[in-house]
Amino acid sequence: MHQRQLSISLYLNYFVHGIGLIILTQNMQALGQHWQTPLATVSYVISGIGIGRLFAYFILGNLSDRFGRKVFVNIGMASSALDSGTYTTFIEMGGRQGSANVLLKAFMSAGEFLLPLLVANLEAQQLWYGWSFMLAAVILLINGVLLNRQQFPVRNQANASALAVRQQISHGRRWLATIGLAGYGYTSMAIMILYTQWISLFATRTFHFSAILAHWLLSLYSIGSISGVLVIFWLLRRGVAETKLLVAMNVGSLVALLVICYSPIAGLSMIAALAFGFTAAGGVMQVALNLFIKLYPQVKGRVTGIYFTFGSIASFTIPLITGWLSQQNVALAMRFDLLIGVAGIGCVGLAAWAIRSPKSLSQERQRINHIDQQIVRLLNERFDTVTAIGELKQQQQLPVLDQQREQRVLHQVAAKSKQTAHTPYLQAIYQAIMRNSRAYQTDLHDLHKEEINHD
Repeated sequence: MHQRQLSISLYLNYFVHGIGLIILTQNMQALGQHWQTPLATVSYVISGIGIGRLFAYFILGNLSDRFGRKVFVNIGMASSALDSGTYTTFIEMGGRQGSANVLLKAFMSAGEFLLPLLVANLEAQQLWYGWSFMLAAVILLINGVLLNRQQFPVRNQANASALAVRQQISHGRRWLATIGLAGYGYTSMAIMILYTQWISLFATRTFHFSAILAHWLLSLYSIGSISGVLVIFWLLRRGVAETKLLVAMNVGSLVALLVICYSPIAGLSMIAALAFGFTAAGGVMQVALNLFIKLYPQVKGRVTGIYFTFGSIASFTIPLITGWLSQQNVALAMRFDLLIGVAGIGCVGLAAWAIRSPKSLSQERQRINHIDQQIVRLLNERFDTVTAIGELKQQQQLPVLDQQREQRVLHQVAAKSKQTAHTPYLQAIYQAIMRNSRAYQTDLHDLHKEEINHD
């Protein structure tokens, strides 16, 4: 199995998926004119897509557990089966591929970033809006050929970390976490759908921004989303807790959304759009799914199906609700997103509380291991510098031992120590480091002498 090639094909699917998520909403006015219907009717049609997903996700998730991922990734290139096959595949690749799931959002965001620019350009050039649909179809066709050359990993492998998480949580708290994460499957999708559907019209009609600026608010959201994905991916690789990320990002997204909904200042709205994309669409949905899968590692497809079923409920209900609200006021439809943001914080808060677990010996040792990796890397850098200093000392015919320099180092350690009780131990460690550095310099010096004598 070539993981890199398989990953590229899976990611390319999600680039097109990102285009598909907003292609109808970005062409709402063109579709309304073509169908000769009001915007509310177009919004209701978009909600019909959510109905199809509502029935498909749970069934397809269970079937992918039974029949494997590849067939459902192929089906999903043109349907809602994509998630049930892709997220589980990355988990089953092993290693840190759970964090790789977050990068799927980056590729979706790339599609969401480029499409509004394409639509705006087609409108400006008065070209057929259907070219945006044709682009997505061509990419899918090419990727379909590439994908079917790849081999997929064995399905439903349960790794040790996922089993450990499950064992540490009681049955009752696992159910509370399930409720919170399933609910977040709804709110995380809803908050993004509502923003992408209404931000352009809201900005032009409520604050009278230009059409270009209104589309740019969506593109900035996508830029923020891509940036957020990269940061979250890095934080997950550094071992930051998923629950902390979820709570912090959801609070940040609510603050950014408040600014977007009530600030008529274009510059401030642009900054807030970037921040909203970073916090609300920067991979937090994927982080929550990874956490959900850890609760039920032996039925990954079913869990993915449940999670995205709630997302499909959002795809169905949000256009209906906001379509009705828009008949009264477009601003009312957009500001309904604030209520969803509050609900999202409640869902992740419940999940974080339920999943919390007392510190265990194994968890603390894992933390020590992570810290040790950083220490070893820094010590390697320090010894590289020691080598350079040793060479300079040889050139200047200086002794290896510099007593005054070592005393200054020990004083600096004492000054920078945040815990007074730790200070003598830290100084002892640094004395050992400097003693070994001197020994290393001496060995290098002796080796240099031998080479000279040999020559």
